[in-house]
Amino acid sequence: MIKFVYQDKPKGTGDAILRCQKLIKSSHFLMLFPDDLIIKKNCSKEMMLLHKKTKASIIATTAVKKETVSRWGILSFKSKKKNFFKINDVVEKPTIKLAPSNFAIIGRYILPKIIMKKLKKLKPGQGGEIHITDAIKQLIADGENFYGNIFKGKYLDCGTLSGYINSNIEFSNGMKK
Repeated sequence: MIKFVYQDKPKGTGDAILRCQKLIKSSHFLMLFPDDLIIKKNCSKEMMLLHKKTKASIIATTAVKKETVSRWGILSFKSKKKNFFKINDVVEKPTIKLAPSNFAIIGRYILPKIIMKKLKKLKPGQGGEIHITDAIKQLIADGENFYGNIFKGKYLDCGTLSGYINSNIEFSNGMKK
C-alpha cells in the first residue's frame, strides 16, 4: 500500500519524514527520492537484503566524479567490501578538498524509526530546511550502524534539467528495444 504525505512548504527531507511519523509502524522504513532513478536492477531489494544481513540502516550509494561532490551528501568510511561499507560519517555537499570520498548518497534509504526523535530536535539548517543528513550524523555518533549499499543498477539523476532530459532520452531509447 502506498500513502502520500504532502509538505505545504519545502522545509527539507527531515520535515517530510516527520510528516510520515504516524504511518511508520516497524523499527525501520524505506524512503525513496522521486528524482533519483535507478534502473536495470532493483536497488531497494538489494538494500533490503543488506538490511536483513546487517540489521542496520542502509543508504544507497555510487561513486561520482570528484569534481561533482559538492552537489551531494558524501559518505565517509574506513574500508569497503565488494558492494557495501560501514559508514562512519556523512558530509552534506562538501567542497572537493573536504570530501571524505566520492561515494554520494543516492535517494534511497532504510532508516530507523528512532530518527524521528533526532529530527524533532533539529533546528533548520542551510536554506531554512531540516536536513536528514544532520539526523543521520547524530545517529552515527550515538552508535547506530549505517551501511552504504553500492547498488548494481544504472543511476539516472533527474535533479538537474540536463539530467532530467538525459533520463527521458534513456527511457525512450530503452522502450524502442
